[in-house]
Amino acid sequence: MAHDLDQKCINTLRFLSVDMVQRADSGHPGLPLDAAPMAYMLWTRWLKFHPANPQWFDRDRFVLSAGHGSALLYSLLYLTGYALTLDDIKSFRQWGSKTPGHPERGHTPGVETTTGPLGQGMANAVGMAIAEAQLAARYNRSNHAVVDHYTYALVSDGDLMEGVASEAASLAGHLGLGKLICLYDDNAVTLSAGTDMTFSEDCRRRFDAYGWHTVYVGDGNDLAAIDAALEAARAKSTRPTLILVRTHLGYGSPEQDSFKAHGSPLGEDGVRQTKMKLDWPTQPDFLVPDDVLAHFRQALQRGEELEAAWELRMSAYAKTFPELHAELRRAIDGELVEGWDADIPVFPADAKGMATREASSKIMNAFAARVPAFTGGSADLDPSTKTALKGLGDFNPVAKKAEDLQGSDTAGWGYWGRNLHFGVREHAMGAIANGLAAHGGMIPFGATFLIFSDYMRPPVRLAALMGLHVIHVFTHDSIALGEDGPTHQPIEQLANLRAIPHLVMIRPADANETAVAWRVAMEMRDRPVVLVLTRQNVPTLDREQRASADGLRRGAYVLSDPPKGGPQLILIASGSEVSLIAEAAERLQEEGVAVRCVSMPSWELFEALPQEERDAVLPPSVGARLAVELGVSQGWDRYVGPHGDMLGIERFGASAPADVLLKAYGFTVDAICGRARALLAR
Repeated sequence: MAHDLDQKCINTLRFLSVDMVQRADSGHPGLPLDAAPMAYMLWTRWLKFHPANPQWFDRDRFVLSAGHGSALLYSLLYLTGYALTLDDIKSFRQWGSKTPGHPERGHTPGVETTTGPLGQGMANAVGMAIAEAQLAARYNRSNHAVVDHYTYALVSDGDLMEGVASEAASLAGHLGLGKLICLYDDNAVTLSAGTDMTFSEDCRRRFDAYGWHTVYVGDGNDLAAIDAALEAARAKSTRPTLILVRTHLGYGSPEQDSFKAHGSPLGEDGVRQTKMKLDWPTQPDFLVPDDVLAHFRQALQRGEELEAAWELRMSAYAKTFPELHAELRRAIDGELVEGWDADIPVFPADAKGMATREASSKIMNAFAARVPAFTGGSADLDPSTKTALKGLGDFNPVAKKAEDLQGSDTAGWGYWGRNLHFGVREHAMGAIANGLAAHGGMIPFGATFLIFSDYMRPPVRLAALMGLHVIHVFTHDSIALGEDGPTHQPIEQLANLRAIPHLVMIRPADANETAVAWRVAMEMRDRPVVLVLTRQNVPTLDREQRASADGLRRGAYVLSDPPKGGPQLILIASGSEVSLIAEAAERLQEEGVAVRCVSMPSWELFEALPQEERDAVLPPSVGARLAVELGVSQGWDRYVGPHGDMLGIERFGASAPADVLLKAYGFTVDAICGRARALLAR
C-alpha cells in the first residue's frame, strides 16, 4: 500500500494531467489516471536523471511510447524540476506552448523522442538500448564504467498492437538487451472499444516467446509490487523485460474502464466526481501541495550528485584511457575527427563505371574505421545494398573470439560489433535508427531497396520532425533493377521522399558524386539524409572535361556548358540519368544546339541556396528545359517551368532486363534528343 505522501504525489500527477486536459478541452485523461502509480515509482525510485541538465549523457532514457498520455509526462517533468513552469502546464496543447499534444523531442526539456504514432516509441527505445550496449562494450573497462544506464518505456495496448513494436520486440529479445525495461499499461481499452473487440492474445506468453523476461503486476496501484517488478527487471542482464501492469483506464472517473475516458476531457462534472472519488480537493485546479513539490524536487539534488559522480569517473577514465576518452567525447558531442574522410577514394573516369551502390560500399569502408560512432546495417540485404562494414564485427550477444575485441576487457563483447542485423524488419529498422540517433553518441544508418522505403515512411518522417542525424541508404533505385519486376521497381518513391519537410534526399550521378554525397550525409547533423543509389553500373564521368563532383553540395550544378555563348536548352537529370543527358548534349551540340547539362542530385540542397545562385544554374531567360528522371514527374514543373518538358514514368514497371526496360520506357539518348528537338520546335 502507498504511504500518505506517496498517494498525494500520485494524485498530484493524476490531477495536474486531468486539469491540463480539461482546460485545453482536448487530450487524453485516461492513461495519466491509471498509469500515474507506475510512473511515480519509476521516476522517484529507479530512474537516473538530472532535471537541470536534460542532456547529461549517462542518464537513463524514458520513452513515453503511449504519447497520447503526454499530460502525465509533462506533470513528471514539471514536478521533478525540468525547465517547465506551472504556466506551461496550464498552456497544454496551445499555440506556442512547451506542452504540445504529443511529446516532441527538442521542443520540451526532458522529452527523449517524439511519440504519438503508436509503436514508434517502443521501437525507439530498442534503438536506445542498442546504443547503450554498443557504447558500453566499446568504451567501458574494468573499474571504469562510463556508459551504464537503462532505457525505460511506458507502452500501451495500442503500442503492442502495432506491427513495428512486434518487429522491434522480436529483435530486442534476440539481442538480449538486458537494460531495456518496458512498463505495459495493461488497461484493456483502446480509443474506440475494449480490447476484447480486437486484441485477445496473451501478451505475456508472446513476449516470453520473443525471449523477454516478463513480470505480471495484478494491481496498478500496488507500489510495492511495481517496485519489486522493476528490481527484478534490472537483475535480468541478458534479457529485456516487459512488466505487465493491470490497470483501469480513467481510474477513479465516472468513465473508468470505458473507451470514453481515453481521448476526451472528463467534463467539469466528471473532473469533480473523479477528485471526490480519489479524495482530492475539487478546487483549486492545478493543485501542487508544498510537500509533494519538495518530494519530487529532490530529483534535482539527486541528479546533481549522480552527474558529479559520473564526471569524476570520466576524469579518472581520461587519465587512464586518454585516447578512448577523447573518442567518446567526440561521439557524445557529435563531432567528426579531423581527416575522417582522408581515405575516401577519387574514382577515375570510366565509361563502364560502376553501380553507385558499389561506390558507396567502397566509400563507407574507407571512412568507417575512423568514425567509431558510425554504425548500422540493413534489413537482411547487405549483399545487395553493399552496406557491410568490413572487419568491424557484428552486433550480437553471441560470444566472439578474444582477438575480435580489440583489447576490450568488458563484458558484453558481442555488442562491440558495428554491423547491425535488423532482419526483414524495415519498419523497425527505421524506428530503431531513430532511437540510436536520439540516444546520442551514434551516427546510425539503415539500408534497404528504395521500394521498401514505403515500409519506413513513418520513422523517416519522424526523424525529419525531430531533426535526427540518421542516414538511409536506399539502393535499386529505378526500373533499371530489371527482372524483379514492378513489385520491386520504385516509381513514386522519389516524389514521396521529397515531400517530407526537413529531409535531404541525394541521388548521385556517379561514383564521385556518391563520395561527396557521403561527405554531406556525415556532416549533416541536424536532419536525416537519404542516399538513393543504383543497382546497375553507371559511367564515372570525366571530371577533367566536366565540372567537379563537389558541385553536389549545392544540390544542382552546371555539369557542362556550350563551348560558346549561352545555352538554348537546359537538360536536367539526377542519378543514373545524368550520363544519358551528358551523351545527349554531345549529340545535340554536334547538331548546332547550345546545351547546358545540369546534374541535380538534391532538390533540398538546391532550394537552400539564395535565389540568385539558383538562377545562375537555371537562368530564367532559358525557357527550353528538359528534365529526365526514372520516376514520376510530380514536382519537376518547378524546375522545367511553363515552357519546359519532363521525361518521367507515370505507370508501373515490368519484369525484363534493364536495357530492354530503359528502351521501352524511352530512356535512351535517341529519345532524349527527340524530346529536346520537339521542345525547341515549339
